[in-house]
Amino acid sequence: MGNTTVTTPEGRESALPQHVAAGTRQGSLRRLRTPRRPRFWFEILLIAVSYWTYSLVRNAVPEQKAEALRNADWIWKAEHYLGIAVEESVNHVANSVTWLIIGMNYYYATLHFVVTLGVLVWLYRRHPGRYAATRLVLFATTAVALVGYYLYPLAPPRLMNGGDFIDTVMVHQTWGSMASGDLKHMSNQYAAMPSMHIGWSVWCGLTIFALAAVPWVRVLGLLYPALTLVVIVATANHFWLDAVGGMLCLAFGFAVARLWYGRQPYTLPKLVPAQRPDPSRGGGEPVPRPRT
Repeated sequence: MGNTTVTTPEGRESALPQHVAAGTRQGSLRRLRTPRRPRFWFEILLIAVSYWTYSLVRNAVPEQKAEALRNADWIWKAEHYLGIAVEESVNHVANSVTWLIIGMNYYYATLHFVVTLGVLVWLYRRHPGRYAATRLVLFATTAVALVGYYLYPLAPPRLMNGGDFIDTVMVHQTWGSMASGDLKHMSNQYAAMPSMHIGWSVWCGLTIFALAAVPWVRVLGLLYPALTLVVIVATANHFWLDAVGGMLCLAFGFAVARLWYGRQPYTLPKLVPAQRPDPSRGGGEPVPRPRT
């Protein structure tokens, strides 16, 4: 019971002590948890499949309109109780400046994806040792957000019953929301909690701030999620509390990466050590060279 049976090259079976087998399993797990140089084709495929799966699952969640509207009413009352229910005022002020709100509509529609992909590419090229762990944060954040969409359907402010919010995309006839106009049939309109615009933008901002070498780039990293917060409120796509939900999801993502890698992503080595074949393993198993 305490031994593991293996077959030798000559066909004879021999038994390995249990502690040796356990050590082998631990070694395999350690290799899986050790950062290695990402492969371009695999990352492209992984990101494409992951986003397709995310969109499919998010849009497959039942819309549950009545419950979503009830939840929106509850969120709005809760914000009034907390004294932070100023989204309507921000929405009206921004909408009064045409060039500003049109810019915000396009910001909402595009930068969410452009900046996130840009940060992933930058990590891949400049911080390969931190890439996998930081990418894991993003993926875990998005995965737990899907649970939120399923358990807590929520209407965005501009779809509330009896509200005075302005749907800025409809008013200005811009392309800027998957829940407005003809695009509303392609996306679940009642998946506002948590806000992944905030979850992803804070991930981008923290990553840039932690790893960028140029001071003004680090400042831009911090400004990006702050500006995103203003945009999602001004365009009436989210409540303040949706942003809180997005940040809680991000905290979960960082916790997952910390548990898997044993360290926070930004503290891992910047570069992946070069690898060379190990003759004792037949030349097929790479062995890391010492870090310099």
